[in-house]
Amino acid sequence: MTVGVGIGLAECPFSDGAGFWRWVDMCEAGGVDSIWQTDRLISPMPMLECMSVMAALAGRTKRMRFGMNVVSMAMRDPVLCAKQCATIDFLSEGRVLPAFGIGSPLGPEWDAMDLSTKTRGRVTDEALDVIAKLWTEDHVDFEGRHFTLRDATISPKPVQRELPMWIGGGSKAAIARTARVGTGWIGGPETPAETAPIVAGIRAAVKDAGRSIDDDHYGSSFPFYFGRMSDDVMKDPIATYAKRSKANPADYFGVGDADAIVERIAEYVEAGVSKFIVRPVAVDEAFVLEQTQRLIDEVLPKVEARFN
Repeated sequence: MTVGVGIGLAECPFSDGAGFWRWVDMCEAGGVDSIWQTDRLISPMPMLECMSVMAALAGRTKRMRFGMNVVSMAMRDPVLCAKQCATIDFLSEGRVLPAFGIGSPLGPEWDAMDLSTKTRGRVTDEALDVIAKLWTEDHVDFEGRHFTLRDATISPKPVQRELPMWIGGGSKAAIARTARVGTGWIGGPETPAETAPIVAGIRAAVKDAGRSIDDDHYGSSFPFYFGRMSDDVMKDPIATYAKRSKANPADYFGVGDADAIVERIAEYVEAGVSKFIVRPVAVDEAFVLEQTQRLIDEVLPKVEARFN
């Protein structure tokens, strides 16, 4: 396994596009493995749209791969999503890392868009089948409860012959979904202790399904901050996490110096994970740039020396 450290954003802390590109250029030059954009269609906070970000990254970067963490398929049209991913993969010469989930029931989109949270799992399962077929088949017929296609095709196909399909979520349904169609799994609010049984469950379910997922296609996502948990900038992130999880925030966030952040990564590696999306606690542009540069200068070399 090769441990790779990517970086992600939820909120947009930049006052303009130039600030965003300064951050992207820093990551590209600094050896960051990949960039990931959180999917949120409706939010009172500034958040960039993940598919648009991937398309822009395809034109700006040359080395890094990029993905969405994770796109909520119950809010998206699968044909459009399949076409978008294939187009961006074509333009980036095979650097797209698509990741899919059902979306948090706490998201504001469900009420705002009059969508049901009760059917989001079944809608997502059908949507993923549609997407996988469109990526690989020339004439797609599909008859489902939520989607119907007749002799559909998209072209160009993705550059990657087997375009990755990373699946998010820690529920039993998410484990089954990953085992059925996933080529990888990416965690969300799970601590290392919560992650280990999920990875083990996916591996067992994949084996039962007669499929395989590469050992280094298991990932985790957590926020990082060079500082202390008691600092003022951590109050809102901790409160937000408390709404999503019953776990202790101290077991999830990577907070402290470089060694503390690397130790958090090591705990996830012990749980079976080797790919990471770490998110700088977002205050403003200057803060994110400073935190990202410290990640590049202080954490990435330690990760490389210890794990790779």
